Amino acid sequence: MNKDKFDYFIKGEKNQYEVIIGLEVHAQVSSNSKLFSGSATKFGAEPNSQVSLIDSAFPGMLPVINKECINQAIRTGLGLNAKINNYSVFDRKNYFYADLPQGYQISQYKNPIVGEGKVLLDMPYGSKEIGIERLHLEQDAGKSIHDIDPSNTFVDLNRSGIALMEIVSKPDLRSPEEVNAYIKKLRTIMRYLGTCDGNMQEGSLRADVNVSVRKVGDKKYGTRCEIKNVNSIKFMQMAIEYEARRQVELIDKGKEISQETRLFDVKKNETRSMRSKEDAHDYRYFPDPDLLPLNFDKKLVEDLKKSLPELPDKKKERFIKDYGLNSYEANVLVSEKEISDYYEEAAKASDQKLAATWMMGDLFAMLNDKGLDISKSPISAKNLAELVQSIKSGEISGRIAKEVFEIMIVSGENPRKIIDTKGMKQQSDPKELEKMINEIINKNKDKVTQYKAGKEKLFGFFVGQVMKISGGKANPQLVNEILKKLLKG
Repeated sequence: MNKDKFDYFIKGEKNQYEVIIGLEVHAQVSSNSKLFSGSATKFGAEPNSQVSLIDSAFPGMLPVINKECINQAIRTGLGLNAKINNYSVFDRKNYFYADLPQGYQISQYKNPIVGEGKVLLDMPYGSKEIGIERLHLEQDAGKSIHDIDPSNTFVDLNRSGIALMEIVSKPDLRSPEEVNAYIKKLRTIMRYLGTCDGNMQEGSLRADVNVSVRKVGDKKYGTRCEIKNVNSIKFMQMAIEYEARRQVELIDKGKEISQETRLFDVKKNETRSMRSKEDAHDYRYFPDPDLLPLNFDKKLVEDLKKSLPELPDKKKERFIKDYGLNSYEANVLVSEKEISDYYEEAAKASDQKLAATWMMGDLFAMLNDKGLDISKSPISAKNLAELVQSIKSGEISGRIAKEVFEIMIVSGENPRKIIDTKGMKQQSDPKELEKMINEIINKNKDKVTQYKAGKEKLFGFFVGQVMKISGGKANPQLVNEILKKLLKG
């Protein structure tokens, strides 16, 4: 990939091709109950234990809209800088699956709840804006389970009727790397808003990936193939790379690309045909007769807008301005709301740049090693701030700080208590250090002579002797200053 451009080209036998990618992201709405029923949405419950008569499509059961799901969709739309449609309609999307008990899905077609918006990506080659086509609400289907019995398929309807936000991007993505950044940015925004937990391993966030290729320089889009239900960013990237190359090889051989829906086989690292791709008319959309159109007044939207938290892009700007961070540091520290909250608490009580360095270095390395997220950190933001301040004030050196940090991981204790109890304070009394250095100089007069004769590397020898005698507690900066002065004498 060319790091100076937004281009990701695939070289065929005859031509170079550009990859065009659009995503339909399905994000589960954070809500205690489903979109049209009062059934629970808890993950991991016993199969078919969270199913109402509405979810299982018993005749005569009428859906009732969940107001919280509507509010969550509007909040997400506002977070995506999108237009909120004051008039919105639920439609029936007709198709048959064994795990879709109604024989149709309640979704939205011509009148979605959210219109066009945008997401800003920070890429190595600069910022890139990705357009959002729409966000609509729909109910999830159940789950077919094929691996319990060799001759039967089981159906779990716990997910049936769970509220999903389908966020449809414009075909603005051009590489697997941009897809990675886009999904992470969407996830971060929704987690800040509290509208989706983003847990891909639980099915809360997954995507249909639309891929097409065209010759570099062509303006017309190629025929797209949709890769269905990919639930991992890594798999999305792998699927895009395989599918783009598959299409290039076919075009190079003079064959046409069939518009179709495909599945990604993780084990074989390949996509395979699932069915021919339907168009909208194949689903026979029509307004759901059991649900009235939604009409929002401006006050509802304005009130929800006022309730929004500070979002990642704004927080990044503030961290750069208020805390002197660079763009990379700010990006990392706003990537999760919990991380930004932790950093801000530490930064307000200590040196802001040094707190960022310790978080992005030692703290993140420790959390990664232990498989913990920041909310489970054995070291609190307050204690990290005190450790940073102890370094900044000269009370302890960076080397001693690492020893204190290791003790904090195990004990969770306050760093000042550890420093005092274990006698780890740095020796910063100039008179005591000068006395110590004079003793070393007097014992090594031959080396002093060599140093003065131009063998400047011996300076490190003297520093090492001071650190050895002091048990590593001498203030390195003061040691250097005093040594330079005394060795000149």
